[in-house]
Amino acid sequence: MTPARAQAAPDVVAVDFAQRTGPVHGGATGMLYGLSDPGVPGDSLLAGARPRTVAQKAPDGDQHPNGDALKIADGFFAAGGEEIVVYMQDVYSQWPYENLGIDDYLAKVDTMVRKVVRDRPRDKDRFVWVPFNEPDGIWYQDWNALKDKFFSDWKRVVERIRSIDPTARIVGPNEARYNPGRLRDFLTWARDNDSLPDIMAWHELSRGSLADYRGHYQHYRALERELGIGPLPINIDEYGNRRDMSVPGQMIQWISLFEDTKVDADMAYWTYAGNLDDHAVRTRQANGGWWLLKWYADLTGQTVRVTPPQPDVPDTVQAVAALDEAARRGTVLVGGGSAPVRLDLTGLDPAVFGRQVDVVVSRTSWTGYEGDALKPSVVAARRAATTGGRLSVDLPGGDVMAAYRVTIVPSSGPAPAADAPWTTSVEAESATLTAAQAYDQDTTADPQRYATSGKRDVGSMNQAASAVTFPVTVPRAGRYRLGVYHGANKTPGRHALFVDGALNQIVQYSANLGWTYRGRTDVLLDLTAGTHRLSLRTSADGTALLPGSDITLDKFDLTEVTGPARAAFPADEARLSGGARLDRSGAWPAIVLGGGARATFFVAAAEDGYHDLTLSYRAARAGDLDVRVDGRAVQGVRATRQGDGTSRARVYLPAGISKVEVGGPQGLNLRELVTVRAAQADGAVHRVEAEQARLSGTARVVGATGGSNASAAAYVGDLGNGAGNTITLTRPAAFGPGQYVLVTHYANADRNTGHPYNTDVISRFLDITETGGATTRGVFRHNYAWDNFWPQATPLTLTTANGAVVLGNAAAYGPNVDRLELARFVLEVDNRA
Repeated sequence: MTPARAQAAPDVVAVDFAQRTGPVHGGATGMLYGLSDPGVPGDSLLAGARPRTVAQKAPDGDQHPNGDALKIADGFFAAGGEEIVVYMQDVYSQWPYENLGIDDYLAKVDTMVRKVVRDRPRDKDRFVWVPFNEPDGIWYQDWNALKDKFFSDWKRVVERIRSIDPTARIVGPNEARYNPGRLRDFLTWARDNDSLPDIMAWHELSRGSLADYRGHYQHYRALERELGIGPLPINIDEYGNRRDMSVPGQMIQWISLFEDTKVDADMAYWTYAGNLDDHAVRTRQANGGWWLLKWYADLTGQTVRVTPPQPDVPDTVQAVAALDEAARRGTVLVGGGSAPVRLDLTGLDPAVFGRQVDVVVSRTSWTGYEGDALKPSVVAARRAATTGGRLSVDLPGGDVMAAYRVTIVPSSGPAPAADAPWTTSVEAESATLTAAQAYDQDTTADPQRYATSGKRDVGSMNQAASAVTFPVTVPRAGRYRLGVYHGANKTPGRHALFVDGALNQIVQYSANLGWTYRGRTDVLLDLTAGTHRLSLRTSADGTALLPGSDITLDKFDLTEVTGPARAAFPADEARLSGGARLDRSGAWPAIVLGGGARATFFVAAAEDGYHDLTLSYRAARAGDLDVRVDGRAVQGVRATRQGDGTSRARVYLPAGISKVEVGGPQGLNLRELVTVRAAQADGAVHRVEAEQARLSGTARVVGATGGSNASAAAYVGDLGNGAGNTITLTRPAAFGPGQYVLVTHYANADRNTGHPYNTDVISRFLDITETGGATTRGVFRHNYAWDNFWPQATPLTLTTANGAVVLGNAAAYGPNVDRLELARFVLEVDNRA
């Protein structure tokens, strides 16, 4: 840190916990086409982010190959979603929509509404209807010439919807921008012709919206009052730019706007369906931006007054804060600035917080669009006395892409402590470049570029001499994780990593969407204390290019690895339901369980394999705990007697987010959940190369070429598209009836190519059948290349003694398959008093 940065005046954000601004709404992180197919993205990843609304295509619509409102509904509602916004014109195949006349459209409206009413009679009211999408740009651009036609068509569509479902709710006019003149005309006419929408909607799709939105909102509310209508609920059902999605420091700016005005809002769909609008990594893993969505979904109670240093100025520090009096907890989410931040907290009522508080600061930053992020580290923590309900909290600066969660609770137990490991970052463009070139990626000038750290990257890595070389100085000897932010442009590839001039290892990159749609690849290094020169090169010998080595590089993170991956989830980090409550009367906070009370944690695994889940509690009496991981019961977890106790379950967790729900006997006080990677147990997993399994029909062995990450240099293709085209996995003798996880290493690059800017990816499916038992459908989302293999976990319950597991798809092609891994869901449970 330079002296100038160290002495920089902080940005001061004032938070007044005495000024309540209304119940937490939680509507700011809805999603347009955030879901694509059942299970894509993963159910637990979706539940953690918990969008209130999603906007999806009309049932059986042709605009995109997936994202059907009816097909994703069950998973969305099960994850806590409230409302599906149906884009009715997405029934059409072209963009902009082909205009075949209003009668053609009315026939389609009739069909889709009747289908929802027929298929969802109990919750049809949770589907709301958008008759026209961006009519200011499609079908009705010329307002002077086409205004009356729009009014007539609007009325006919609304009347047709309500003739089928009289209680249907209508969303509109849903224009591409806030158009005050058109909106006044529309609302005046709709008021006078009994055609008002039930939900007001427009889009905020520019960097300037960060400055203009509050003015638009205030103008609209004033217009309602003038016209004597409303106030209507609002859904800004498309917002943001490519550069915003996945970036915590950008997303907090949008979240603060929409939570402040208590509206629903759906992130724009710029990339492809089914990845939570660029917040899901692979199928069930989280990037750094997801953790901000999750923190926002965790907010409870009342929001409170926040005053940032520059309200309504794009790309500056912004915040949202909430107070949950029942939990005696204050929370501030803040980020978006490069300078240090000082939180000026006031209104900390001693009746709620006491006169001494524990302050915990966690940080999440950008990890790339396809870069996995584990539970955010605690970067600062302290115990502090409040004076007159005031407290200042200082946050570090320097990372404009980061956001922070600050929690303030009454002090109890041991003083809180930071747990962040030593880490450093290096921008690729600041390294020494050999036969490579730095490129500008200015996302301020063009917010439709994908996010890039430092707004520059390094490309043209296409010669045998191409290299990016940089020094790092580490504090002590040990193991370090190097994270390489890269763009591998739809093909897997490799670089050679040299340490101090010697070849250390070959870095294998996964394919991703393009040069600037960043993934992150992690490799482990053993380093001695002091300075080392790291170099990523396109050739291991200086002569032959490695396959797929023309890869862009953005930045490098080097982080110390201090032991098995461990994460602690204290009581304050649980979501409570069923009457569960926080009790702070003891030595430390605890969740009071019993009856239907539940505590839910979202845990992150860096890799597939076994993890120990340990619960610490105090029990009023002996009794069984109801522990469920991704909805599957973990049998045998029990408080063996009254008093303090722990229970440990060794459970197979797929890489990514898993939802852990805990219930218990009456009076059980749950203090903490801790997860620890138990890699030593992975020997219990049964692994089989797909080409070594029994193949039937057209299924065939394919030799891997180029930069493919296929293990053993081969995989199986032409699987499915006929009942006999299968892979059969024989179960080992010890794998009898019980709960299992099947991990399939797959590749699927299926897509449509007709849309002008969305990547219309297509999921593939395998029916996984136990011979003599049941069939489970596994879903495999698009992963950019046919020889780029990712693991995908499917839960199985096997009921026979030794029935083989058969993978196929009679109706359509499945993905390519590299290898299979079958693991018992639970290896052991240990209860200790």
